[in-house]
Amino acid sequence: MTADPSVRNSPSAAFAAHAHAAAIDDQFTRQAERFAQATELHNDAVLSLLVEAAAPQASDELLDIACGPGSVVATFAPAVRRAIGLDATEAMLDEARALAKAGGLRNVEWRRGDVYALPFGDGDFDIVTCRFAFHHFKHPARAFAEMVRVCRSGGRILLCDAVASDDQAKAAAFNAMEKRRDPSTVAMRPLGFLSALFAEARMPVSQMRHFQIRYEREALIGKSFPVGGDRAGLRRMIDEAVAEDRMGMGARRDGDRVEIGYPSVILVAKKP
Repeated sequence: MTADPSVRNSPSAAFAAHAHAAAIDDQFTRQAERFAQATELHNDAVLSLLVEAAAPQASDELLDIACGPGSVVATFAPAVRRAIGLDATEAMLDEARALAKAGGLRNVEWRRGDVYALPFGDGDFDIVTCRFAFHHFKHPARAFAEMVRVCRSGGRILLCDAVASDDQAKAAAFNAMEKRRDPSTVAMRPLGFLSALFAEARMPVSQMRHFQIRYEREALIGKSFPVGGDRAGLRRMIDEAVAEDRMGMGARRDGDRVEIGYPSVILVAKKP
């Protein structure tokens, strides 16, 4: 991820942008293999929601930004002419290449690049997607503007992410846990924030699909690299959230087992 041009003349802001990019690279380099194997995120039922929402045509060209291990691209590939995945982390792209090779996919490409300066021309794609990445973006409006720029007129923009509760206390607790679990997280935003990105781009949302990604506590902690390696502290935060659903994640306990869910949404709009 490159530095934000809007802060080039501010040393402190430039340092913060560099530090955040380094945190993303560190987290997702370490997470790459485990993240790629996370069936909660990459199962057919979850991925098919995106394909159904996009309604791809055989002639379509697709771009998935912050593509991670490539599961979205691989799922769309049989239904489109060409699919490209872009990510800032080489280790994630290595996982994506391995996935494409294992699936014998010949119409996919992988690029390392910056979501704030996509290396593509205006209107190059029929479908532009981003799944479970906007909470890592310091400048979500700029990333969204780039998605819109590279989408053709009549094409579809799909944004999918976990969402925080409208209850400010629950949202704060959710974000405190998630930033402890993954320090590259900027913020889990409420649905209204994501919807406003479309409104500000004058693109009415045509579809809104809600779903939830559920994790067993120990499975989630085992996939994570929390601040200072403090898995015990992360476990306490999750356990303490069960009472009164303090994070708005539908936390529940069954004996020693604790399960939480990430409320998630897919927003779809057609570019005028």
